Amino acid sequence: MNENITKRNDLLAEQVIKGLKSRNMSGYYAKSKEEALQKALELIPEGATVTMGGAMSAHEIGLVQALKDGNYNFIDRDQEADKRAAMLAAYDADVFLSSANAITNDGVMINIDGNANRVSAIAQGPKKVVFIVGMNKVCNDVDGALKRARNVAATVNAQRFGLVTPCTKTGTCMNCKSPDTICCQFLITRFSRHEGRIHVILVNDNLGF
Repeated sequence: MNENITKRNDLLAEQVIKGLKSRNMSGYYAKSKEEALQKALELIPEGATVTMGGAMSAHEIGLVQALKDGNYNFIDRDQEADKRAAMLAAYDADVFLSSANAITNDGVMINIDGNANRVSAIAQGPKKVVFIVGMNKVCNDVDGALKRARNVAATVNAQRFGLVTPCTKTGTCMNCKSPDTICCQFLITRFSRHEGRIHVILVNDNLGF
């Protein structure tokens, strides 16, 4: 990471963490992927039942592999024969892993989902939710965060999954109602009523989409 960008991220992360605290959520800043992995493992006790909602960022910092290799009950929906059962198990999990499609500089998170298993688990169910969020996802305000979520995260994911949607051809959200759309459910997380439930690890790196 460029030194000047790191300095900017250091200052911006302080602002985001302050915003998260005001919203009853916990924020942390990791200078590297390695630090992010260490912090995540500190937040996840051994023996915990852990599942996730397809967060590429958790893969990128090595967290998914560490959970598979460690003393955890990690439910990998992609490896389960009954994917519906694996998704439903998330609601009673000790820890749910996610990322954010975007986050504002005062701590509001935006997530878009197709099947809604991810956004519903973020909103309710798991005892603890741990977000891994690259600093590339920080936006000035909710409007900017929504635009990022729709035009960057959703578009890239639609292309990645080979879906038949207008955005896979145009590279930008067309506000479609295509059968393949993944922009079905929008979740704005602006406050947590449950102290100690939501934890956000900001990473000085470009992670996810």
